[in-house]
Amino acid sequence: MIDVDGYRPNVGIVLLNTDGRLFWARRINRDGWQFPQGGMHSDETPLEAMYRELEEETGLAARHVEVLATTRGWLRYKLPHRYIRQHQHPLCIGQKQVWFLLKLVSAEDALRLDAGDKPEFDIWRWVDFWYPAVHVVNFKRQVYERALRHFAPLVEGMCSVELGNAPPRAAADAADRSPQGWRAA
Repeated sequence: MIDVDGYRPNVGIVLLNTDGRLFWARRINRDGWQFPQGGMHSDETPLEAMYRELEEETGLAARHVEVLATTRGWLRYKLPHRYIRQHQHPLCIGQKQVWFLLKLVSAEDALRLDAGDKPEFDIWRWVDFWYPAVHVVNFKRQVYERALRHFAPLVEGMCSVELGNAPPRAAADAADRSPQGWRAA
């Protein structure tokens, strides 16, 4: 399902633990890390799509999480030219997303990356709040920053943590890419 402007409706999921850290997962057989996300079916609401994607990608069901907030309206990003399938009609030039902030309310052993028929992730870990805004693939950074900025005041209030402002893009620290804390599927 592609809209008239060429954007595919999609949902994004920011999963928070009680320490104010975020679920961060590596795409299976790739080096790219991201939040869970996925396309909406034509008969789904964003909330229904979020719960479906959450279960497919993390094994978590509605009973394992609490929905804390959503972004208002769509946050869009364009795909790099090399990812646009030029011969596909209608042409998809990017994604428009509604983002959800969820709090994990069950034990983290409920997380199962192999719950779906086609796993999307092979490793995951908890990261500091602003880490994803710096470490996601470049073309998604602006959307990640906007979603996290929207959720930051709520997270600071709930978790009694100081998040500060979003770090500058140049703050990516290669030393923070160590495998410590990774969890495999």
